[in-house]
Amino acid sequence: MKKNGTPILDFILDNYKNFNARATRDATIAYWRHIEKGGKMFWAVAGAMSSAQLGITLAPAIRAGLIHGLSVTGANLEESLFRLVAHDHYKDFPDYRYFTKQHDTKILEDRMRRVTDTSIPEDEAFRAVEKIIVPMWTRATQRGERRFWHEYFYELIQKVGPKLRQGDPAQCWLLAAAKAKLPIVVPGAEDSTFGNIFASHVKLGECSASIVKSGMEYMGAFYDEYKALAKGAGVGFFQIGGGIAGDFPICVVPSIKYDLQEKAKPWAYFCQISDSTTSYGSYSGATPNEKITWDKLTEDTPMFVIESDATIVAPLILNALLECKANPGIANRKFAALNR
Repeated sequence: MKKNGTPILDFILDNYKNFNARATRDATIAYWRHIEKGGKMFWAVAGAMSSAQLGITLAPAIRAGLIHGLSVTGANLEESLFRLVAHDHYKDFPDYRYFTKQHDTKILEDRMRRVTDTSIPEDEAFRAVEKIIVPMWTRATQRGERRFWHEYFYELIQKVGPKLRQGDPAQCWLLAAAKAKLPIVVPGAEDSTFGNIFASHVKLGECSASIVKSGMEYMGAFYDEYKALAKGAGVGFFQIGGGIAGDFPICVVPSIKYDLQEKAKPWAYFCQISDSTTSYGSYSGATPNEKITWDKLTEDTPMFVIESDATIVAPLILNALLECKANPGIANRKFAALNR
């Protein structure tokens, strides 16, 4: 990215005029204006974004102060780590659409785990990390310690030295988040490879299930984290995909209001990138207006829905925002010119 220019921002402003393109443009502008006012932004990341290497732009955005908290699936959490330790052993399959069952059986036999057009190496990722994290769990069991799921990974990712790295640490969002000490929630961590591995060690009596704090405790801690993030200009919500990664944290506002019976600022911004079209009973395809009825958003909240592929849209938005951060005067003049 050129620090003395805004080529990606210019491309968006010049070309993104209507439909999902316009939503992308408007969401980017509103995001920047919220940050300019001193607001914070909380990201909810579902899907397989870490395997898709979203860290290439997510990590710099964290370091630049454009992201202030995260809700991620257990899979995205661990896959950011996998990309760092086993990057050179990943294998891509650009022709995956034409695979037969026999092709995928061969991938299994090669000890790879396919995620769309790429694959995670069993031995260099899962088993290599297992050698580091299982002793952490056993020590915690012996000492009677209790931590949140992400805290084990925050400690682990910072222990991965140059000899264990194959990927670029500058592109590892988990490392950037750990160094920044960002608040993270990992709802449903059981639904992940290392959630399964942990469960097996609990079943075998080698680890205590109690060393990992529960989802209820995550929400309990998130009440306070949300209040801290929402001070001043408030905190926005930027969501990729649907499901528990998004639904768990966005519920914090009505829970504070109705369950704790305390005052809570509403979310100050909302954007969702999803390829799930609006349909009956589909959370991922629900319009933001529906969230007004649950008191998660208000009629005054800037709301954007981008029905597209997050692996295409999110890097564009993040790079445009990084350009804004590097060239705020230029960006603000361009945005002002749009209203003339």
